[in-house]
Parts: sequence; structure tokens; C-alpha cells
Amino acid sequence: MGVAYGGGGDFFCWQFSASCCIKFLRCLKSGSFVSGSADKARLMRGRSRVSRPACGAIPNPRCCFGLEVSMRKMFILLVFLGLLVFACPLQAQQVCPGLPYVANTPEDELMQAVNGADKPEEQVAALDKYAQEHADSKFMPCVDEYYTMTYLKLNNYDKVVEYGEKGLASNYKDAMLMLNVLKGYVGSGKVADSAFDIINQAPDVIKAESKPAKPSNVSDAEWQKALEENAAQAKDELAYVVYAFLQLVPRVSDPNKRIERLDGFAKTFPEDVEKNAAQINFDYFIASKMANKPDKAMEYGEKTIAADPNNLVAHNLLAYDYAIGRTNPDKAADYAKKAIELAQQMKKPEGLSDAQFKQEQDNQLGMAHLSLGYATFTRAVAAKIKKLGPAIDELKTAADLLGANPELQGQALYYLAYAYESGAPVNHKGAIEALNRAVSLQSSWKAPADDLLARVKKAASGEE
Repeated sequence: MGVAYGGGGDFFCWQFSASCCIKFLRCLKSGSFVSGSADKARLMRGRSRVSRPACGAIPNPRCCFGLEVSMRKMFILLVFLGLLVFACPLQAQQVCPGLPYVANTPEDELMQAVNGADKPEEQVAALDKYAQEHADSKFMPCVDEYYTMTYLKLNNYDKVVEYGEKGLASNYKDAMLMLNVLKGYVGSGKVADSAFDIINQAPDVIKAESKPAKPSNVSDAEWQKALEENAAQAKDELAYVVYAFLQLVPRVSDPNKRIERLDGFAKTFPEDVEKNAAQINFDYFIASKMANKPDKAMEYGEKTIAADPNNLVAHNLLAYDYAIGRTNPDKAADYAKKAIELAQQMKKPEGLSDAQFKQEQDNQLGMAHLSLGYATFTRAVAAKIKKLGPAIDELKTAADLLGANPELQGQALYYLAYAYESGAPVNHKGAIEALNRAVSLQSSWKAPADDLLARVKKAASGEE
């Protein structure tokens, strides 16, 4: 097509196809126009599979312009088109849609400085200068958006959140700004209520930006291709929003608020709840346990295992609850045996030392043996069986493995002593040894162990 320009909703493009314009606009969206190695970083999307080249998607210049130019002329032309691209209604591909700027203004100078910088630190300096001189400008939300983009390059996630929240507080919202704030929260290891507000609002914003009005001078075929690319990008953006939620919700310390966030997510993203059933149910399971809602915990624990049969933690926690609560010792034994199998198959994650990995593996194995030992003991007692060797063996193994967990180790030692005293023949010596170890630990089992120790000693002295 030739040169076409019109006001309002018309489309500006010089020898551009709709598809080529979109690819060019994606380059603009990355905030990266310069040649060389300056800004060839990917458009960051946190720790997710969602990632694409900032400018690598731009085709050969002849595709878009129909002529060859030098790198310097190309750079000048790109900056010029950057000034006009806000007239283009493909808002899903833009930085700061709805906040245009024109040539020979402070905003124009800022964009040239930002896009011409070789280093992110230089971009920050240009943004700082503009913010100090034009603090009341209506363009400041866009400045805040560029701050988030730049600080993402520097992995300064706290600054990403700071400027992103500032931009959103001005009642300005676009998909890139919202996604960048979520990336900041994911990367920072922190969480706030505002992050979940963004997650709940994101689908509507992304949808609106992905379906702009059709320009009058673009063919149906070109426009259809453009909409397909928009839809693909929107899908990627929504996938990151879901990913961010799954990363952030376990950080909510208040279990009731965590459940509230999960309920809100289920209403906003019903299809993704089904796709991520294992993780969502597990989050509900843990939150329900923390909130002391045992019935709900059992319900979501079972749903977790149904969706993810190899979830070690879910098997271990359910086995413990069924065993210690004496509600279902048979199921407790089955789940504990499965947990032992899964723990033995654990793979050491990257970044974890051998000692740290062994401690975690021993802790999982120890908890499973504790549950299995107590379930075995409970079933034997119910059957009036006095031969408690299998239960004692499991509890001894548990106590030996749980050295890094005084609370569970104290519990295992207490139950071990109780099994020694309940079997035939009674083993006072074994019980006393186990209880002496238990009272030496700083755990909630110290006092009960001390009391039982006194009674065992008394019984032992009476037999002498």
C-alpha cells in the first residue's frame, strides 16, 4: 500500500502491510530501537515460558519499507515512525496506548534519549531527568511504564513494583504495565493485595487491547492475520497472569485471605482452574490446613492426589492426618507407603547442596515412616495384637531420620516409647532411652515425654 494517513481512527503506514506493522510495533513495545547490541534483550516475562524477541521478530527492512537504507537512516526512520505509531489503532502492540506524544516536545526528546541509550542505566537517567522537570505531566504514567521496562532489564524488581504501582495509581492501565508489575512481584519474592487486583482486572484489559477497530485502508486478509497475532499475544499474556497467580498465592500468609484469593481466581479464570487443578487444589489443601479446617483440608488433599498422583507432600500430609487423627489408619498406611516410594525417587534440584537435599529427603522419609508406624500401631492395638515389632521398627526409623525436625522427632520418640510399653514383652529400657531423647529436644512433646518417662521409671523400679 502507499502512504496513508488520517486522523482519529485512521491508520498510518508507509509501505507497511498490517502484519509488518504489528511486528514493527512489537519492537516499539520493547522500548528497543537502536542498532548494534544495545537493546536486543528479550521482552521479559518473568520466570515463565512466555517470551519473545523484542526486535528479532522484525523482518527484513524491505518487507516493511520496500527499499534499502543505511543503518543510520533506518534508525532515524524508526524514531520518526515511533512518533506516529500512537495513531495506529493496534493498541495491543503498543507501549502506553492512549498517551501519544508529538515531535519537538519534551516527551519526544525523552523517547529519543531512552531509545538511543546503550545501557539501561542511561535510560533510567533520562527518565529521572524528565520526571524531575515534568512531574505534573499527563505523560508521567507512560514514564512510569518505561521505568518498569528498564528496571526489569536490571532485575531490580522492587523498583519495577514501585513505578508500576505508581503508574496504576494514576488510574491508567494497559496490559504491559500490569504485566510488568506482576513480573516485579514474582521476581521480588514479595506479594501485596494490589497484585491480585491486577490479576483479576488483567483479562478485560488484555481482551480490549487485542481487539481494536479495523482500519478502513487495511484488507480483510491482512487484518485477519493481524487479529490472529493479537490473539496469540493475548493468550501468552493471560498465561503469564495465571503463572503469576500460582507463584504469588502461596506467599499470602493469612490462610483465610489465601482461600479468598483462590476463590476469586476460580471465578475469574474458571478454565485455568481446570487446567491447573493439581496446583489449585494443593493450594486450597495447604490453606485449609493452616486455617484449621480439617474437613476442607481432607477434601482438597484427596483432590490434589487425584489430579497429581505423585505429589509427595500431599501424600505425606494426608497420611499423617489420617494416622494421627485415627480416622483411617488403612488409608494412612497406603499413603505413607506411597510417600516413602516418592521420597526415595526425589531428584536434587539445582542450587541445592547435597547436605540440604539429604536433609529434605530425610525429613519427608521420616514423616512418612512416622505416619506408617503410628497407623501400624493403631491397627495392631485395635486387633488386640501385642506383637508390635513392625510399628516399633517404623517409629525407630522415623526418629533416626527426623534429626533436623525436633517437633516430629519428639513425636516419633514419644510414640516409640509408648509402643515399647504397650507390646509384649514390655520393654522399659527401650522406652526410657526413647523418652530421654525426647525430653532433650525443644518441642511440644518435651512435657508429655517427661511425664511418661516418670511413669515408666516407676513401673521399671517396681519390677526390680
